[in-house]
Amino acid sequence: MTSTGVREEAEDSGPSGYAAARLRLLQEGARSGPPRRTALAELTDDWLSGLFGAGADGLKGACLIAVGGYGRGELSPRSDLDLLLLHDGTDSDAVAALADRIWYPVWDLGLALDHSVRTPAEARKTAAEDLKVQLGLLDARHIAGDLGLTAGLRTAVLADWRNQAPKRLPELQELCAERAERQGELQYLLEPDLKEARGGLRDATALRAVAASWLADAPREGLDDARRRLLDVRDALHLATGRATDRLSLQEQDQVAAELGLLDADTLLRQVYEAARVVSYASDVTWREVGRVLRSRAVRPRLRAMLGGGKPVAERSPLAEGVVEQDGEVVLARAARPERDPVLPLRAAAAAAEAGLPLSLHAVRRMAATTRPLPTPWPAEAREQLVTLLGSGRPTIEVWEALEAEGLITRMLPDWERVRCRPQRNAVHIWTVDRHLIETAVRASDFARRVSRPDLLLVSALLHDIGKGWPGDHSVAGEIIARDVAARIGFDREDVAVLATLVRHHLLLVETATRRDLEDPATVRSVAEAVGTQGTLELLHALTEADALATGPAAWSSWRGSLVADLVRRVSAVLAGDVPEEPEAAAPTAEQERLAIEAVATGSPVLSLRAQTEPPTEDQPSGEPEPLGVELLIAVPDQKGVLPAVAGVLAMHRLTVRTAELRALDLPDGVEGSVLLLDWRVAAEYGSLPQAARLRADLVRALDGSLDIAGRLAERDAAYPRRRGVVAPPPRVTVAPAASRLATVIEVRAHDAPGLLHRIGRALEDAGVRVRSAHVSTLGANAVDAFYVTSSEGAPLPSQEAGAVARKLEETLRA
Repeated sequence: MTSTGVREEAEDSGPSGYAAARLRLLQEGARSGPPRRTALAELTDDWLSGLFGAGADGLKGACLIAVGGYGRGELSPRSDLDLLLLHDGTDSDAVAALADRIWYPVWDLGLALDHSVRTPAEARKTAAEDLKVQLGLLDARHIAGDLGLTAGLRTAVLADWRNQAPKRLPELQELCAERAERQGELQYLLEPDLKEARGGLRDATALRAVAASWLADAPREGLDDARRRLLDVRDALHLATGRATDRLSLQEQDQVAAELGLLDADTLLRQVYEAARVVSYASDVTWREVGRVLRSRAVRPRLRAMLGGGKPVAERSPLAEGVVEQDGEVVLARAARPERDPVLPLRAAAAAAEAGLPLSLHAVRRMAATTRPLPTPWPAEAREQLVTLLGSGRPTIEVWEALEAEGLITRMLPDWERVRCRPQRNAVHIWTVDRHLIETAVRASDFARRVSRPDLLLVSALLHDIGKGWPGDHSVAGEIIARDVAARIGFDREDVAVLATLVRHHLLLVETATRRDLEDPATVRSVAEAVGTQGTLELLHALTEADALATGPAAWSSWRGSLVADLVRRVSAVLAGDVPEEPEAAAPTAEQERLAIEAVATGSPVLSLRAQTEPPTEDQPSGEPEPLGVELLIAVPDQKGVLPAVAGVLAMHRLTVRTAELRALDLPDGVEGSVLLLDWRVAAEYGSLPQAARLRADLVRALDGSLDIAGRLAERDAAYPRRRGVVAPPPRVTVAPAASRLATVIEVRAHDAPGLLHRIGRALEDAGVRVRSAHVSTLGANAVDAFYVTSSEGAPLPSQEAGAVARKLEETLRA
C-alpha cells in the first residue's frame, strides 16, 4: 500500500484505522530510515488533525502543535508524541474539552504522550523558566487549527531564543556537560544510550539550537549523516525490542544489526561510534566557538573605548614554522603553504599539543584539503614531530581527534583505519582500540625519563595493538604491521626490529609475571630470549605499565607492578650474564616462617588475615588508598587436596579470590616436614569477612573429608541461582609448551564464578597430578590461572598425558 493509501485508511477508519495503518507502515520491509520516520509523522499528523477537527466544533483561536522530535518529523516506532494545544485564552472550557477529545484516544492506543495546554504568553513564560521546554519549542510544527497562532508563537520563541542566547547557551552547555558526566561517551560504551550519552541524539539537537541562536554554528559536514545513522539504529532497536528504549544492550545488538542489514554486532557498534565521534567533535568545535564569541562580545566595548572605536586586531603569536596562536586556538600563519609543506599537519599538531591548545577547525580542513602526502620514508622532521605530538601528554588526545575527524591520521597511517572506532568486548577495556592506543601513548609520555629511547617507547605505544584489526593473534599481526609502519616513517633497521619486538611481546611481561613461576630458570630464560637486549627490556617494562594503565582500573595494581618489576630484575640479570642453573627458593618472611613452623608442630593448617591497601595514585585526588581486599596467608602440612579444600572453603564463605599463589616452603634448619604456603588476596562478596577461627575450623574439616564442600555449594547455587544477561565464552584450558623445565604448566581461562577454583583443584586432584605451584588472577570477570603440575613422582607430565589432563579439565569446566 502507498503512503497516501495508508494515510487515507487512517483518516477513514478513526483510531483503529490509524493503529492498523501504523502497524502496516512499521512492518514494511522496503521502507526504513528517514522515509519511514517522515511517513509515520505524516500519518500521525493526519490522525491528530482529524481528532482536532472533530473536537473543535467551531472553536476559534486554537491550534495543535508538534514539538521536540515529533516537531522535527522524526518519529521512531516507539517515540513519545510531544504535543502542545495552543489557544488564545478566550474559551478555556472549550479548550479543555478539546484536549480530552485528543489526549484520550492517544492514551487508549497505548502511545506515550507528553502534552500541555497553554496560551502563547504561558508558553513563552514556561520556556523562559525551563530550558528543556524552550528547546522543544524551537522545533514547533503546525498540525491543525489556527495557523496564524502557530506562526506567531514560532516567531516569538525564536526571537526570545536569539535575544537570550548569551545567557541561555552557557546554561545549555552546562546541561550537556552534566549529562555527559552521568551517561559517559557514546563512542566508547559497550551498552550506550543513543540519546543521552555524549555524542548522542540530545547533543545533535543541542547543536541545532546553537545554530538557531545565530551566535555560532556547528561544522556541517557529516553531521546530518551521523544524526540519521543514530536515528536509524534507534528505530531498529525499537522494532527489535518492542519497547521505547534508547539503550543498546549487549543482548539486543545482534538483532538490531540484523534489522539494519549489518554483518554483526561489532559492525553495528563501529557505525554507532563513528556517528557519535562526528557529533562529539562538532560539539567541541561549536562550544569553543560559542565561548570565543561570548568573550569577544564582553571585551569589545572596552577595546573600542580604548582604541577610539576602531575594530581590534586579533593577536597572533608564533608557535612553529607556519603555525601561530590566535584567540586561544592554533591556526596557520598567513605565509603558510600547506600544498608545499607535507610536514605542516604534524608540525601544527605537535605545536598545539605542546601548547595545550585546540587546533582550529579551519586550519585542519585547509590542511586536509591541500597538503600533499608525506614521502616514503618520512623526512626526519615528520618523524620528530610525530614523537613530539605523542609525548605531549593529555592534550595529545584532543589534537589527535581533530586530525582524525578530517581524515589526516588515516592518510598518514593507512593501517589506522582498521582499528578506528573498533569496539573491545572485554570488561577490562574501557576504550575502543584506537582511543586505547592514544591513551597508552599519553601514559607512556609519563615514563619518557625512565628509558633511553623515549621515541621508540611512544611509537610502540601507538602501535602495540595495531594488529587488532586483523584476524588471528593481534600481537603476531601487529609485529608485521609495526615493521612496515616503522620503516615507512623513517626508522632505521635496528629501530624497526626493536619496535617489532615491543609490539610482538607487549603482553609478555605481565602475562609471565602473573601466570608463571618466577623461581623457575626456564621462565626467566624464555623472556630473556624473546627480549634480547637490556635496552629493549627497559622499553618493554615501560610499555607494559603504560598499556595496563590505559586499559582500565582492573588491569594494573601495585601488586602486578611489583611482580613485573621482579621479573624484569631477574631477566636483566640473565641478560647481564648471570644465569641461575637451579631455582632459588624465595626466602620466607618472618610471618610465613612462623606460620609454617606452627603448621608442622600442630599437624594442621594455620592461617592469618590481614587488610591490604595500595598507596594513593595520581588518579585518586582524595588521597584514599586503593583497597586490595584482605591478604590470607595459610600454611598447611603438605598433603593431597589442599588447593580444592582451601578454594572450596573460601567459596562457601562467599569470599572472592582476586589473586592466589601456592608454593612449597623451605623450612628452617632443624625443622622436619614439608609445608605448602598459600598467599591469597580475597574480598567479601558482600557483608563482612568471616572470622579466621571459623575459616580454619572449616578448612580442617575439608581436609579430613568431613565437610562436603561440593554438596554445600550445589545446594546454595540451587537455592540462589545466579543470573547473567550475557552468555560468557566457554572456558579454555591449554598446555603451555616449554614453559618450565621442572613442571608442566596448564593454563585456564574462564569466566569467573563462585567455586571455580575449587572445581579446578578437584579436577586436577582427580587426574592424579600434583600441583607444584599455582598463579591465579582475576581480570574483571575473567579468571586467568596457571598451574604448575607434576606426576606423583615430581616429574613433568609426558605431552600426551598433559594434553589429556587439559582436555578433561576443560570438559569438567564446561559441564
